[in-house]
This record gives sequence, C-alpha cells and structure tokens, in this order.
Amino acid sequence: MRQKGVLIAGLAAIAATAYLYGERLLRALLLMLSTAVWARRLVTELPLAWRVAGRFVAGEDLTAVVATTRQLNHKGLVVTLNYLGEAVAAPAEAEAARDHILALLDTIYRHQLQANVSIKPTQLGLKLDPQQTRAHLRQLLERARQTHNKIRLDMEDSDLIDPTLQLYRALRDEDGFDNVGVVIQSYLYRSEKDIRQLIREGAWVRLVKGAYAEPPDRAYPNKADTDRSFIDLAHLLLSDEAQQHGVYTGFATHDDKMIEAVIDYANRHNVSTDYYEFQMLYGVRGQRQEELVRQGYRVRTYVPYGTAWYPYFMRRLAERPANLWFFLSNLLKS
Repeated sequence: MRQKGVLIAGLAAIAATAYLYGERLLRALLLMLSTAVWARRLVTELPLAWRVAGRFVAGEDLTAVVATTRQLNHKGLVVTLNYLGEAVAAPAEAEAARDHILALLDTIYRHQLQANVSIKPTQLGLKLDPQQTRAHLRQLLERARQTHNKIRLDMEDSDLIDPTLQLYRALRDEDGFDNVGVVIQSYLYRSEKDIRQLIREGAWVRLVKGAYAEPPDRAYPNKADTDRSFIDLAHLLLSDEAQQHGVYTGFATHDDKMIEAVIDYANRHNVSTDYYEFQMLYGVRGQRQEELVRQGYRVRTYVPYGTAWYPYFMRRLAERPANLWFFLSNLLKS
C-alpha cells in the first residue's frame, strides 16, 4: 500500500510539472524513469501496473501471442510480434532470447498467423559482442526464411544507429538475407541521409518518429519539426526512385495528419499500396486501425509481449500524456 502511495505521489508530481512546464519536460522525465532501476522495481511490483500495462502488452507467453494475433488477423490486421527485452547484461540472456524467438517463429508458422517479427539488437547482445549478435541473427533469419517469414531490426537510441545499420547491411549484403529490415526515426537530423542510402539499397523500412531521449544536437527538440521530417522522409520513401529499387515502407504513426499526408502523396503520385502499409501499436487507436483496413489499406499492429515490459510501457506513457492520465486514474480507483 505504501508503494502505491509513493508511486501515485511521484506520478502526480510528474503530471503537475508537465502542466506547469509543458509536455516536452513530461516526456523527458518519463523517458528518464524508463531506465531507472528503482522506478522499475517500484512499478513492476504493483499488480495493478501489469493490468494497466496490459493495455499495450499482449501477455507474457506464446499462448497469449497466438490468441491476440488471431483476434487481430480476424479483423483484417497483420501483425509484427516483439518479444520484449533490451540491453541484456550477459551472453546467456542473449542466447535465451534467441531461443525464445526461434520458438516464436515456429509458433507463427505452425498456427499460420499473419505476422512477422521485430527484434531489438541489444536484446541479442549488441552492446556485449556484435559478432555474436550477428551469429544469433543469422540463426533467426535462417529459421524465418525456412518458415517464409521476415525479421525487422528495431532502432534504439542514437548511439546504436551505426552499429545497427552495420549489422543490418552485414546480414543482408554479406550473409545474403533478403528477409531483414530496419527502422529509421524521423526526429534525428541524420535520418534523411540514412533514408537516401537505404532507398538506393532497396531496403525494407519502418519509419517512426522516435521514442528515446536524445540531445538537441542529434534530434529535433520540437514536435512540429519531427512531424515535418516524417512527412519529408515519407515522400522520399514513396518516390519513383524508391519504387524502382523495390522499397517497401511501414509508416508507423497514430497521427491522422501524418496518415493523411502519406495517403495524399500516394494518391497524387499514383503510388500503389503494394509499396507501403501503415503501422500502429497494440492498444492504441484500434478503431482507426480497423477503419484504415476497411478503406483498403494494409495495417500492421505492433504487438509486444513478455515479462520485460517496463521500459516499453514507460515509453508509451511518454509518447502520449493521455496514457499517463489513464494510468493515474486507474491507480486511484484501485
């Protein structure tokens, strides 16, 4: 009970700070808490926290994955599954993650789910041993190829962009895997250069806004600039050059302005929906996802699962203040 009171007081203080100083500070505080060990311990020990996090996380095991994915597929939505975890501290943790994801790929195939897989490279040990991470991914991509599936490398904080892109290119160009993709974040200044190179390479790309705390010398500090960058990068990814190189893009956004900007550009330039899809998070704007499907667009729901849900959950709170109010109101009711 005391823990709950401390948590409510802390989150209320964060909310009050945001009211006084704006959403940018709120986001920075929540992102800071996403990496704080003491905060993770405090939040994850509350039974209610998991119940609220369950709005954004499908469950803890493969049984939950199958049930959730089937429900989404029945609604016409395809899925990307993410076994939660990042920045492992020991090689054995990376091996355990690899083994679980091998089982996930087999599960998708056995149950004929319409789903691919997303992986954070640090979950497989990128910070510990990049060559071993590459070896783990070779095993996973080979299993994905055998089961007619794909794997996308999620992008993490900006210090990991070059190692992740190097890993992606090694797997694709040197190891010969054409079923691997990568993510680019529109809030980074460097992203236009990265996108132009990936277009020349005919990449399979997810474009996101970005959900990590980055310094102002690396990322746009204002949302309006991030949004403008997202639209500019979307235009590049839908360009004639991108189509000629076979680029396929997942535009990951819940923002109607971004969605309509993509649709408008595609319509004006006669870009077929064979070259793109929309992507949204599990538990966020479900009705909008289904509406886009009814309009004839391919929509992929990003479905995370597993016990290591705390950092993901905190980043979801940071993205939208409404999520924090939802969490606080449920804490107060319990």
